[in-house]
Amino acid sequence: MRFPTLILALGASVLIATGCARDKEPAQNAVTAAETALNQVRPQAQQFAPEHLKTVEGELATMKENLAREEYRAVLEDAKTFNADVTALNDAVVSKQTQIAAATHEWEQLSAEVPKSLQEIERQIGNMKGKKAESAKTELESMKAMWQEAAAAFTAGDAAAATDKGRAVQEKAKAAREQLGMTPA
Repeated sequence: MRFPTLILALGASVLIATGCARDKEPAQNAVTAAETALNQVRPQAQQFAPEHLKTVEGELATMKENLAREEYRAVLEDAKTFNADVTALNDAVVSKQTQIAAATHEWEQLSAEVPKSLQEIERQIGNMKGKKAESAKTELESMKAMWQEAAAAFTAGDAAAATDKGRAVQEKAKAAREQLGMTPA
């Protein structure tokens, strides 16, 4: 009885070893392909999606660890989700780049419009006297300070924050123009 059991155990070991050896090359290829895919998106991801990049890099590290432990099937399973995660990472990068491009375009429009509007308001205030003029001057100074913050944010590379602040100044300028009886810009 012991002999057939021994042969059966030996046969199972050979089948497992053969199956594992058969998965080794695909697992190695999967890790290589994963590294290549991640290296293609890494430079942009570092800038536009650093947290998401860390997650995907952790997944690659796990795949490498599994490969080193000769857990080839785990590598192949991980490769399936890794590929989807690299695609999602790339999509996040493209989305962020698109947002920045849109914010930059909007900033260009704001930077052409808002300073002119502030100058027109300043001229209108210059023709005024009394308490209303003082109140308007205070509001104008506030708008100018906000505009400087917006410009500084854009110069620092934060187009989204610059655009948000620029829009706020634009709205305040529009309200100030109405209060001063000026025609809309």
